[in-house]
Amino acid sequence: MKINPKEYIGKTIFITATNTNVGKTYACKKFLNYFSNSNLKVGYFKPIETGVENNTPLDGTRMLELTKKLNPDFEKVSINDCVPYQFTLPASPYVAKGNTYIDIEFLKEKKEYLQNFCDVLIIEGAGGLMVPIKKEYFMINLIKEFKTKCFLITPSKLGSINDTLLSIEALKNKNIDFEFFINLYEDINSFEKVSKPFLIDYFETLNFLQDL
Repeated sequence: MKINPKEYIGKTIFITATNTNVGKTYACKKFLNYFSNSNLKVGYFKPIETGVENNTPLDGTRMLELTKKLNPDFEKVSINDCVPYQFTLPASPYVAKGNTYIDIEFLKEKKEYLQNFCDVLIIEGAGGLMVPIKKEYFMINLIKEFKTKCFLITPSKLGSINDTLLSIEALKNKNIDFEFFINLYEDINSFEKVSKPFLIDYFETLNFLQDL
């Protein structure tokens, strides 16, 4: 699939994945550079980051620094705008937040604020689709409430077929508009024989992050 950058002007893209450590931050970097190279002003937003050390959200800070290099208008954005909720425990937001109340309306306001400085806003989720934010509110609910396009990042390792299909079914059940991209980072040598034959037969075409 060839992404047409002009179709995303004024829009947001939520980067999620089948699980943690599948490559969401790497994907954000790829898409930030891709849209910037297409002469669009890019923005970045990570509503919640857990596992924060020394009061510094590592992923959010790295991506904000990159975004500022690509789009000088984002110099106005602080790390607290970019990553509103920061928690030290490396766990789901529901657990990591402790007694903190995560205000979804506040996050929607932050999203709208950041859109003032860019043509396309890349939003990075935490973990996979069913990572809990509240007792009965998951990352997939946040995607739906943001009314955003979703890019699902899937792995190349053994088990990727199951992980990919389950996540796609969840997105379809919520009527969320999405595309999926495979991150060739694990079991690369065996992917061609183990997983790709079914995936290519089932989907006919595959999108790889490494092709951006």
